[in-house]
Order: sequence, then structure tokens, then C-alpha cells
Amino acid sequence: MGTAYILRCADGTLYVGSTVDLPRRLEQHADGSGSAYTRRRLPVELVWSEEFARIDDAFAWEKRIQGWSHAKRMAFVNGGIDAVRGWSARERQGRRARM
Repeated sequence: MGTAYILRCADGTLYVGSTVDLPRRLEQHADGSGSAYTRRRLPVELVWSEEFARIDDAFAWEKRIQGWSHAKRMAFVNGGIDAVRGWSARERQGRRARM
């Protein structure tokens, strides 16, 4: 079992991670031992998480989301996967070509 998650940092940035024990990982982020990135941006708040059957799947989602812009991450947090459908450069270019 694994979980992918997004934290909102005190400076408004978003941190993306994955773990096999979300409560423990959140405690680590809160006490400053979670990551160097979040340590400098405390406090942090969990804004999204999803459980997966395998940690590999959670890690894959972590890497996928890390490649997204801040705006796309926020749209995802607020509206789920449907809110970001069509955000890829390939899909945007396809729409332009059809116009």
C-alpha cells in the first residue's frame, strides 16, 4: 500500500511526495525532519492525498505531478483529474491545429 500526497507550504509552494505511512510522514514534515524543502517552508498543510495498492503506483503519481506547473497542481487539488485533462502540451497543440 502506498500514498501520493501534496502539501501546501507556508510560502504557497506545493510539495509532492509518496510514502507507505502517511501519518508518520506528515509528522516528519511538521517537525522539520521530512525534507529539506519543507523544513525551510514550515508550516505545511496536506491538501491532497490518494492511496494506491502498490507504492510503485504512488511513486509514479508523485513523479507525474512533480512535472506539472503550480497552476496545474492547484487545479488538480481543487478539481481532481478532470480539472487537468487537456493541460498537456501535446493536447493543447492538437487543439490549435484543429482551429
